[in-house]
Amino acid sequence: MWRYADRYDLHLLVQASRSVARGPVARLVAAGGRNSHDWTPEKAALLQHFDESGITAAALDPEEGGFIAGPKNLAMALVAFELSWVDAGAATCSLAGNLGLAPIHERGTPEQRARYVAGAAPLQPGENRVQVRAAFALTEPIPFVGVETGMMGGRVRVAEWKEGQEPLLQVDKRGRFITNMGFANVVTAAVDSDDPRLKGSCMVILEEGDPGTWDRGTPTKKLVHQLSSTNDPVFNLTVPASRIVGGYSVKDGVIIPNYSHSEIIEAVFRRTRVTVGLMTAAKLLSAVEPVILYQRRRFRGGEGGPGTPRYEFGLQQKEDVLHRLVDVWATGEASASLGFAAARLFDELDPLEREKDRLFAERKLTGRAAFKELATLQSQALELTGLIAKPVGARDLQRQQALEADPLVRFSLLDSLANVLCPACKLWNTGHGATMMREAVSLMGGYGVTEDCPGFLGQKWMDAQLEATYEGPEAVQRLQLSVTMTNELFLAQFRQWIAEMRRIASDRPGTGACTLASAMQLWAWTLDHLQTAKDAEDARLYHKTRQGVTFPLADALCWLLAARQFVLDVIELEAKGGNHPALAEALPGTVAFFTDLCHVQAARAAGEVARICTELVHGYNRHPAWDETSCHACYQADELTALEGIIPGIDGSARAYSDVSEAGEFHPLKAGPCVRFSGLETFVRLRAKLDGCLTGCRLAKDRAAEALTKVMTREALDYPA
Repeated sequence: MWRYADRYDLHLLVQASRSVARGPVARLVAAGGRNSHDWTPEKAALLQHFDESGITAAALDPEEGGFIAGPKNLAMALVAFELSWVDAGAATCSLAGNLGLAPIHERGTPEQRARYVAGAAPLQPGENRVQVRAAFALTEPIPFVGVETGMMGGRVRVAEWKEGQEPLLQVDKRGRFITNMGFANVVTAAVDSDDPRLKGSCMVILEEGDPGTWDRGTPTKKLVHQLSSTNDPVFNLTVPASRIVGGYSVKDGVIIPNYSHSEIIEAVFRRTRVTVGLMTAAKLLSAVEPVILYQRRRFRGGEGGPGTPRYEFGLQQKEDVLHRLVDVWATGEASASLGFAAARLFDELDPLEREKDRLFAERKLTGRAAFKELATLQSQALELTGLIAKPVGARDLQRQQALEADPLVRFSLLDSLANVLCPACKLWNTGHGATMMREAVSLMGGYGVTEDCPGFLGQKWMDAQLEATYEGPEAVQRLQLSVTMTNELFLAQFRQWIAEMRRIASDRPGTGACTLASAMQLWAWTLDHLQTAKDAEDARLYHKTRQGVTFPLADALCWLLAARQFVLDVIELEAKGGNHPALAEALPGTVAFFTDLCHVQAARAAGEVARICTELVHGYNRHPAWDETSCHACYQADELTALEGIIPGIDGSARAYSDVSEAGEFHPLKAGPCVRFSGLETFVRLRAKLDGCLTGCRLAKDRAAEALTKVMTREALDYPA
């Protein structure tokens, strides 16, 4: 389903990560390792396990000491998923080192990559060096922590600049909630210039041992992710200018960094946000088996012996708990599908982006010229999507092949998708995922909020709250989506997905693809309408300041993206699952169950989209009032009685479609005349069609619930409680 069946290197990595998660990590959590804010020797021992298992080296290229060639977004997503299945703090501890190195990996000079990225490789026998352990310092101290990444408290100025020598920089940085600071010896810090001889902002590499103050600071008293180290460090260090990430140039006596801190952050976060989204997805899926075991064993020890329904099924005799668990499972699968699809997309995009950067540099395209070239690429990509949408016989195949062969056109297509899928995955997986984790915990009864809850579900629920704020809280993701989801190139591909879902529905109606296509069509119409419509005060609706409009519409899109990708993954399972010996015999039943889960998730997504779109389309219009004109348009009940003899049936028709005043009333007893839908007839039709498309979704949920009572489980989880 997640498209790595043919990747032996990823199979090994998953096995190694799973072994660490369900072994050392699980034992540490079960022993109470989360009960301390400090970075203890027991927690520090996890670093050695990460090194020995290959987790640490997984982010490195082979020439840097790694073992996976090419992009590694999917690889790191799988590591995060496996570790978070047991404890997200352990996953964060591992991944934060990669985050600390990511600015250097994405934008560093070859020398910086060789020193720091390669330096993070685990020590080999006989090596005499200090292994790099990195941290990423962006946020600033309270009271304004995380308010705006464009405004920084960190400052850098020129400390010394001797003729013919490299400048020395004085870096003053106070961090807040900096992960890995209990043990990091290298920090990539975001700073702003405090000197006219240095332009703008940048990121600077700090090393433990640099002249000045390196204070790890006070451990943060977290309620979550306690297996990761989080401190509030203080740095006041002198470093050479060669530590500016990505290098610099000098013009008219001014140091000009090649990359601002925001350019580096954009390159880093658009990839790592996906990984965080998958951490929450893992929690949801890891909750399924503990909940099933709890439900089935709930009444054992009471009345009813082995063989009785009460003993064998416990709470699963009741439909409510089964339906709620189906929702948890379906959400987990959809969020995992969305997250891994985004990770694979970035693996495909990364080499194209590097090729784009190379070609732009070769052609000396910067600033306005680069922007103009990107606009040309978007036009060509739109042309390609238009050609693909036509019937094969009506296409200019030669032109289509030429566009498909152009790496820059391909980059433009994928970049428009990545700009949507990244924030969508982070927003929906962690936001709605945290809500569904609460549902999973509630299904455990009082056991769910105890320290020894099987699967550590209470702790995972709390951890999910932090993941929703990692690398930008939900408002940041919604703001980005409100811009990127209106990109003409993304919308062209989105419309193709509607047709794709219709085709799938004709072959596999049980997936809910038809429901999803209708919901996607309703969302697209609503977006078009809101971009031109005005409210009752004649103010524009779709505007960056109208977040009551743009943010809910972004939420609705996330539901659609997750459900669509789940449908595609189930089709992949059906098509290729028979090639796997462990699935071959059970494949028909497995596909049938996942198909029903798809239908459940598609219906839930359609319901959310319908609710949000209806509120936005109708909610900004003023409700009609009872004025003189409206009252004169009403029928009087006695008038209808008189007319009934002349026009049979008019009484029923008038009451169905008009306002009728009863005897003694000036107007009917309600807020005002019924709303008319002038100009919104298409929306009303699409909404009615979508409601009808929900036919059968509850039958699918009943089938999935019935299947839950037959799911085989182990006698105990494969990691300790």
